[in-house]
Amino acid sequence: MTKHLILCDCSGSQKIDAQGLSQATELPCSKVHSALCTRQTDSAAAAIATGEAVICCTQEQRLFEEIAEEIGAPVPAFLDLRDRGGWTADKGDLLPKMSALVAEAAVDRSAAKTVDVVSEGLCLIVGTSDVALAAAERLQDTLGVTVLLTDAVEAPATRAFDVIRGRLRQASGALGQFHVTIDALQQIDVTGRAWTWSDARDGGRSECDIILDLTGGTPLFPAHEKREGYLRADPKGVQAVADAVLAASQLIGTFEKPLYVRSEPLLCAHSRASQTGCSNCLDVCPTGAITASGDHVSIDPMICAGCGACASLCPSGSITYDAPPTETLMRRIQVLAKAYLDAGGHAPRLLVVNAHGAEMIRLAARFGRGLPADVLPLEVEALNTFGHAEILAALAAGFAHVSILLSPKADREVQERECNLACAIAGEKATLLDLNDPDALSDALYDAQVPAPIAAPLRPMGTRRQITRQAARALAPEAEMLPLPEDAPYGAVLVDKGSCTLCLSCVSLCPSGALGDNPDQPQLRFQEDACLQCGLCANVCPEQAITYEPRLNLQPEALSQVVLHEEEPFACIECGSLFGVKSTIEKITEKLAGKHAMFATSDAARMIQMCDDCRVNAQFHQQNNPFAGKDRPAVRTTEDYLSKRRDH
Repeated sequence: MTKHLILCDCSGSQKIDAQGLSQATELPCSKVHSALCTRQTDSAAAAIATGEAVICCTQEQRLFEEIAEEIGAPVPAFLDLRDRGGWTADKGDLLPKMSALVAEAAVDRSAAKTVDVVSEGLCLIVGTSDVALAAAERLQDTLGVTVLLTDAVEAPATRAFDVIRGRLRQASGALGQFHVTIDALQQIDVTGRAWTWSDARDGGRSECDIILDLTGGTPLFPAHEKREGYLRADPKGVQAVADAVLAASQLIGTFEKPLYVRSEPLLCAHSRASQTGCSNCLDVCPTGAITASGDHVSIDPMICAGCGACASLCPSGSITYDAPPTETLMRRIQVLAKAYLDAGGHAPRLLVVNAHGAEMIRLAARFGRGLPADVLPLEVEALNTFGHAEILAALAAGFAHVSILLSPKADREVQERECNLACAIAGEKATLLDLNDPDALSDALYDAQVPAPIAAPLRPMGTRRQITRQAARALAPEAEMLPLPEDAPYGAVLVDKGSCTLCLSCVSLCPSGALGDNPDQPQLRFQEDACLQCGLCANVCPEQAITYEPRLNLQPEALSQVVLHEEEPFACIECGSLFGVKSTIEKITEKLAGKHAMFATSDAARMIQMCDDCRVNAQFHQQNNPFAGKDRPAVRTTEDYLSKRRDH
């Protein structure tokens, strides 16, 4: 059955063209109700009972879910047309925008992959006795509590929970699997009338599911607020401690942990042959979930908080965001643009927000001017997932401008880097909005100068690198070469021909295959489209002959191999077969002939100019043959044995 839209103008506070919306979306629409959540709940129940209703209101989602439960119907889909479109001071046509929002909501979004995390409720409370013991008393009936006291006090006379004393040296892990190391560890000796502390010892190890840090000192983990299972509160704040205790009491049971990213280690350009190349993900991961692991990196899914910075900055596509997948985000962008343009709209703008930004939109709609009619909001799980490739895909799809509304906890450095890269390719058509006032957001959007959109929209497909190239060609059709910032993942390898000896060390370590050789003659070949600018070839080059030029080459030759450096091969002086590089052989001959013990004579020096086969042959037949041994002993026969027998 076909989904049908259930419309409500919220007591006449917004205008909805039901007929036009039905024609634009090709979905049946109900009449425009005015009080669907109060006086007209019977109409809502009837629509929900069909199992195909899309309620165009999210404010009363809980009410409609309760109605569905009461009548035994499946929970309907929900769509916010009012806050994102209907409530606005813009007098322009809202039909294209509402059509686009409906179309985008219909995009299939696969559920994120998850893994079960089990917490048995073993809680370690760290702090001074005045705060930690009180917190333990409140949690003792819910969790298995151990208190680690950090101050010198007498042993508390309680067995309601375990108490130890010491210094927490190290902690690792996340909810359900913390590992701790404690120095100066002392346990209570509960024998006798007077309880005492045991002798202190270092290196005590234990495990727990939850850590409640009430020390007020340095957090145990980077980006501690993103570490699941680790709760931290200022011991001087009564309410903060109470909130942390309440949160800890809920962390028992089985939880679903989303697997935010997908990794392909073979594509990783982190390292080759102990030489370091790309370290983008290691540098930006706020939680420390990414660590070096040989030639590639390893991601701990239990620590990963899903910020998406690693996926946006990965030049090879080794790390991709998977909750939801990047393909889903690209499809949402393209559906928004296409539906808006197909409904008669012109020059749409895209506003990218997360949950914080979505709330600002709702506040701006209720108390202010709302969003302009040409601004289409797109809510994403993590702002960092919207990088330069997504910005360019949006501009190529027909958006005139892309704005990203930062949240208070956004990784601004990552966003600026990606936005600058997109602007270097497409021009100043993307901006970051660092605003916390809903009215200021509306003002910025209403007052903005809207650039002209692309004349012929394009919907690129493929990997993020392929999408970037396709979008760049569409957005800058006359350009052949676009200069990029220094940290861009696109560019050329420049070789100093005077220094390069064609040793081809760079070829053997190039992780993307951008550098190659020619098996028939000494050549260093390069395919610019495949270059990640990871730095491996420059780091491994013994002659320091390689540098980089960040740029985006839009010419067709960037997709094929070109010769960076070539030299004449050397012909073997014995058989004439080609081997090595002529200049290198001549240079070695000049340095070693008559100057090194192994090449003191002219015959020995000639071996430098021989191919492998001829060199071995010459060494075998020379006077001082290094392969020669003593004369082989004569073969003993039966006659030799019999001649020595006395009875024969």
